[in-house]
Amino acid sequence: MADSGPKDDSENGSISETMKEAFANPLTDDDDEEEEILANNDSEVAKTVLASTLKENQMPDLQRLAINSLSMDDQDTHDVFITVDDPRKHVTKMETYATYKVSTKTTRGDFDQPEYSLRRRYTDFLWLRQKLEETQPTHLVPPLPEKHSMKLDRFGTEFLTTRQRALNKFMTRISEHPTLSFNEYFKIFLTAKAWELSSYRKQSPSVVFRLGSSVKANASAYMLKNRSPEYTMMGEYVHTFGDKMGSVDRISQRILKEQIVYQEDLTNYGPAYRLWSDWEVDLSDILNAFASSIDKCAKSMETLIQGQELYFVPLIKEYMLYAESVKTVLKKRDLFQVEYELAVEEITRKKNEREQLQTQVEFLNDKTECANADLKADVDRWHRNKRKDTKDAFIGMAGRHITYYENMLSAWEDVMHVLRDLDIELPEPPQPSFNNPRQESQNSSSESKEDSWVKVESEGGEES
Repeated sequence: MADSGPKDDSENGSISETMKEAFANPLTDDDDEEEEILANNDSEVAKTVLASTLKENQMPDLQRLAINSLSMDDQDTHDVFITVDDPRKHVTKMETYATYKVSTKTTRGDFDQPEYSLRRRYTDFLWLRQKLEETQPTHLVPPLPEKHSMKLDRFGTEFLTTRQRALNKFMTRISEHPTLSFNEYFKIFLTAKAWELSSYRKQSPSVVFRLGSSVKANASAYMLKNRSPEYTMMGEYVHTFGDKMGSVDRISQRILKEQIVYQEDLTNYGPAYRLWSDWEVDLSDILNAFASSIDKCAKSMETLIQGQELYFVPLIKEYMLYAESVKTVLKKRDLFQVEYELAVEEITRKKNEREQLQTQVEFLNDKTECANADLKADVDRWHRNKRKDTKDAFIGMAGRHITYYENMLSAWEDVMHVLRDLDIELPEPPQPSFNNPRQESQNSSSESKEDSWVKVESEGGEES
């Protein structure tokens, strides 16, 4: 019997620090902030169970998540490069649809040509993902973008561009996977002509068959008797992570809407000062300076919104879908274990057929162990990608905010230059002070200086 994974989930082992942090804190180290965002009693119970399990150190060695039955992540050879771009809308008498250009460059010997360039529809990508799930049920297949949008026209430029980026990421993740990238259907998708791909798609299982498989996988969780705590904790983590990402998505969408409204108000705010300056000749320079500053703020806010829509919000959506993909693989893993447990019960009931059933038990045990090893390796890869993508997203968001406030500071400094050019003596604004027990005696003097500065400024405005 092949040894491709851990023999017994109850073996003693230690949990790596990286995985401890990942399971205990799916998104952030601040438990108070997580509880405030989630506001969910079920997730609170889940966190309590996870914390107690980790504390007792009863779990197997999660460092084995880095081991794949086929290859290590550090040994991956990336020899397939795929680009999805050039979305186009097609209108025929029968239907309206969109296609995307899929360009492939490879050095693999099993490809007839080093380069391919084909056009594929969204349904073709959907077929590829279904075939990967069917033929590689123990591996984590990356999610596809949603088929429809509640806000955008499905054939509009903005929607097609957003989907094109998501499809490009989908194909890149598959090409970088050490197992999925060698799948037969992946090669067919990259090389087959349109009519050839259509013939392959007609050979796919029926909807009834796929529905039956889905029902069977969902029922497996209720039939398990001895599910390993390791996978129970993994399922609870993915559930909690999905809830948190959903909360982040909803809050981000609300913030984005408010930013859009604010940007529109700023866009209308600047012209109001220009209209005012048309009949206030004495104040025209000041009013135009204010208008220019507000216009710069509106432009900076527009850039910030575009960055959120292009990079941050899609990332949150992707990992929400990723959480569902992990749940699906866990259900399939449970299904393998259910089959294994049923086989063990059959051995107990039929002692006379023990030898024949023992062969089946060993086979199913091997299958379960392979599923464990594959799932661990993919989840570890998923964690690393998640941490990297999340870090990059937040660094980018912080940078855009810094640029936004630097632009605002520059805009208002221009206003100060205009005011000083009017020969109005303005004292320097008071420097901010940070109160501490030694500086409490200075608060009163700071407030008086600030009042004097405001008074001089108001007198200068009246003189002008």
